[in-house]
Amino acid sequence: MMKKFSLIFALLSFLSFFALLLFVGVVIGEEEDNSTEEEASVVEGEINQEADVSSETLKHQSTVEKYAKKEEIPEHSATLLAIIEEESGGKVQDVMQSSESRGLARNTLDTEVSIEQGVNYFADLLAKADDLGVDDWSVVQAYNYGEGFLNYVAEHGKKYSFEIAENFAKDQSDGEKAAYTSPVATKRGNDWRYNYGNMYYVDLVKQHIRTSEDRPKGQADGASDEKFDAMMDEALKYKGDPYVFGGYTPETSFDCSGLTQWVYKKVGYSIPRVTQDQYEAMDHLSLEKAQPGDLIFFHSTYDAGTYVTHVGIYVGEEKMYHAGDPIGYTDLTEKYWQDHLIGAGRMKD
Repeated sequence: MMKKFSLIFALLSFLSFFALLLFVGVVIGEEEDNSTEEEASVVEGEINQEADVSSETLKHQSTVEKYAKKEEIPEHSATLLAIIEEESGGKVQDVMQSSESRGLARNTLDTEVSIEQGVNYFADLLAKADDLGVDDWSVVQAYNYGEGFLNYVAEHGKKYSFEIAENFAKDQSDGEKAAYTSPVATKRGNDWRYNYGNMYYVDLVKQHIRTSEDRPKGQADGASDEKFDAMMDEALKYKGDPYVFGGYTPETSFDCSGLTQWVYKKVGYSIPRVTQDQYEAMDHLSLEKAQPGDLIFFHSTYDAGTYVTHVGIYVGEEKMYHAGDPIGYTDLTEKYWQDHLIGAGRMKD
């Protein structure tokens, strides 16, 4: 009897121990799963992006990276460069316009101290946002509005939106408006802003930033992904450079067809020099059927003696990259482009 009891006791002990191990394993597994989900959400919330900015701003890249590393926010270097691009274009002494965040008069700080202070201020905003559970785009807007905006976002859903930025400016300005002309305002159907900071600040900074996810890709019937990427790698070298009539090399800068011819040549496409001739060398299709890497043509933008007078590279999402003044992106939904649009062109087979 004792032997049978011992066997039963041993079996129950083994089963209890096995159940305990199973329970611990499940708990640990759940903790690991939760940790993974939390880490993923944090990664998704970071602004870890490649900046698309002018050569004047890029001169400050190493200084920005130095202080971003010091503040332990190196992943935000591109965003900080984009802020410089929007604040000053890299062309004034106080490049980050950060004097006031130190309690000084505007444009007091010299260039390196401006960057040091601007990066430090941005890091402080990130830390506060983290404490409040607020996203990083709110931090970008707070660089313009001040840290009080982070408290406002925390009370209104904890995630940046243009509506929140607009409402904050409306409250702070008592509804007073100021005239404001900018493509980012036009895109939202406005020609004004509330008279407090700039409610379009995130839109302005975002136009200087791109990610691999945001960057449009070529498709099978247009340029391949690789060719389109190569086109944009070359074209973006000249962003911010002036339009030069008759220009067709980096040494002279570019006019519209000079830029498209140069960029196409870099990926192995040979097209004529003049806009009208480029149009005639292409298969023609509507803008709705255009793919990234196709060319977009316009008529009567100036008196050139020909019908086709302007061309740019389609980048997707109704935008193109072209030799405007300066060279850069533009929105094809704007009335001017719609009034002069002919359509898209694609290399003939």
